[in-house]
Parts: sequence; structure tokens; C-alpha cells
Amino acid sequence: MSERQARVGIDAGKGHHWVAVVDGTGATLWSQKVDNDESVIMTAIGEILGLADEVHWAVDISGTSSALLLALLAAHGQQAVYVPGRTVNRMSGDYRGEAKTDARDAYVIAETARHRKDFAAIDVPAQLAADLALLTAHRSDLVAVRVRMINRLRDVLPGVFPALERAFDYSSHKGALVLLTGYQLPAAIRRRGRARLTTWLANRSVRGASAVAAPALEAAQAHHTALPGEDVAAQIVADLAEQILALDDRLKRIDKQIHETFRSHPKAEIIESLPGMGPILGAEFIVAAGDLSAYADAGHLASAAGLVPVPCDSGRRTGNPAPSQALQPPSATGVLHVRADQHDARGSNRDFYLKKRGEGCKHVQAVIALARRRASVLWALLRDGRLFTSAPPVTQAA
Repeated sequence: MSERQARVGIDAGKGHHWVAVVDGTGATLWSQKVDNDESVIMTAIGEILGLADEVHWAVDISGTSSALLLALLAAHGQQAVYVPGRTVNRMSGDYRGEAKTDARDAYVIAETARHRKDFAAIDVPAQLAADLALLTAHRSDLVAVRVRMINRLRDVLPGVFPALERAFDYSSHKGALVLLTGYQLPAAIRRRGRARLTTWLANRSVRGASAVAAPALEAAQAHHTALPGEDVAAQIVADLAEQILALDDRLKRIDKQIHETFRSHPKAEIIESLPGMGPILGAEFIVAAGDLSAYADAGHLASAAGLVPVPCDSGRRTGNPAPSQALQPPSATGVLHVRADQHDARGSNRDFYLKKRGEGCKHVQAVIALARRRASVLWALLRDGRLFTSAPPVTQAA
């Protein structure tokens, strides 16, 4: 007697999931909304496991929305596969009807998993990987907020004091931001004078206080016209500068936490030995790559990073590979390489980049080739359990 098999498609969401179960012929056995609550999910899992002897699960989201669901499935010895949303969207057109509902999406996910057996399994991350995922995502959010605040500062300041806006790069100059917390208008800087302004900055732990005071006073001497709205703009500039400085302190704390967490990973020393892979990029690599032992060779790692081109032929048009569209953030351009033009002119990465440019590759092509090479080197280091060295390893006869 053959075993009854069922495929479960889960359209995951924050507040609730829609779960559809189909049998081996595609007939719907069970379709309900399941709240994202532990007791409700446990009840649903029990009911679904009773419908068939062998149950296969598929979900369209592998992030925080489905974290509780995936953890409970793992606790029951069940493993889900990941069906990308793009695949679900394209498969929807193959089924009758034009409606867009959670129930239909869950059914399409189940049917797609029934027809295709090549979807990647979702592993519940270990505690270390989960910590790094949360920390790196939070850091990315803070960096995005900082960029927005810097852009807003650069937009407001030229409206009242354009010379001071040109005097400093506020994205990387802490002393200039400290200056803006107390002085935003040219008249106030002129009244303070260079000596007292230098002392004021030094008392707030600004390095090279005189080098900050001098260009600020020079900009103030060149601006004597009061502009409309400058008092309100000055308050906004001071508030933005204080928020950016506070955000910088938060980023320092979270960077320290990422460093400490990353260096507790057993492969941290090997990953960090690759030029350009510091603790931050190393942590992002671990989050993006997942289980490092799951990659059979360097090609699999490069493919997961989106570095392997895919054919894009049609009719007589052949030999036209296109970049893979399956990039998952952080992408290969953000994790597996640092741009070649940012490396030391004599570094091996720079040499390889220049070699590819000499072969006729454009900048983007040369950078992708460099990323592919770094993926191969990193995989070999992880396989052999050794640190990166500029000299190639000595080969030994079998």
C-alpha cells in the first residue's frame, strides 16, 4: 500500500499565514487562515500531519514573518523549502482565474512545490547566525537613517549659510558636526572669534579644534547677509547635527557588538584573513551564505552569490550570457568583494582588476570577475581550514 503524500503551501505574513494542502493529484485537502500565534500554529500542524503519511512544506518568506512557523516545524521534525515570490507570481498565470488572494497564493505555492523538487530547504539558523542577522540588519537601518539625515542637513544649511556647507564634509567630519550643534549662523561665529571658538571646540573633545575653527571663521567673514528663515533653519541644523552624533555613537556600539559576535564564529579567523573582509563584511557573509558546509564547490558558492552568468539566447542570438537575477541581499557586490579601485595600487586584487581591464573587460565586468575569483579563494580557504596568504600554497605529490 502506497503512502499518502501531501504538499503544504504557506503564504506567510506578519499577522497571519494562509495554509493550503494538496494531495498527489493537486486536489485541495485543507485551506485555512492560521494566525501567527504559537498555539494556533501548533494546532494547524497537528491537523495537517494527520492528513497524510508524508507531508512536504513550502513557504514564500524565510524572514522574520515566518520565523515562529519555521521554528515550530523544526521542533516537529519537519523541514520547509523556500519558493521565491517571483516564482509564485509567474506560476499564478498558469492557473485558472485572475483573483489575487492569500488562499490562491498558498495553493499556487503548494502546487509549485508539488511539480518542482529543486527548491532549497530552509534551515532554522543557529543562535550565532540569528544574532548576526539581527545585528547586521539593524546596522543597515541605522546607516540608512544617517545618510538621510546627512542629506537633509546638506539641504537645509545652504539656505542660511552656504559657505559653511562647502567648508566641510559632514558625512565624515565629527568636528564639523560638533560645531553645528552650537553655531550655525555666520554672525554668531564672528562674534565668538577664532580663539574662543577653538577653545569651545577643544572643550568638547574635538581633535584639531583650530583646523575646524579657521575655515568656519573664514566662511563667516565672507557671509554678512541675513537670509529669511535663518533662525528656524539654525534650530533644525543644530537638531540634525545632534541626532547624527548620537547615531554615530549607536553605530560604534553595534559595530563593537558585531565584532564580538562574529569573532566567536569558528570560521571567523579564516573569513577575516581574506583582504577586504573585515568583521562587518564577514558577518554579512555568514548571514547571506548560511551553512558554509552546504556548498559542494566554489561554483555553488559563486552561484548562490549571483556571480555565475546564465544563458540568454534566442534564435540566432547565442553566446550572450546575462547576469543572474537571483541575487539575495547582501549581494555579491557588497559581500564577496570590495571594489578594486579601493584597494592598494600594489595589492593582488588591484593587479587582477587591472589584468582584466587589460584584457578588454569593462569596469563592471572586471569587478564581477574579481568577485568570482574572491569567491573561489574564500571557498578554498574554508575547505582547507587555513588562513589567506599572498604566497600560493605548496602542492605536494600524492
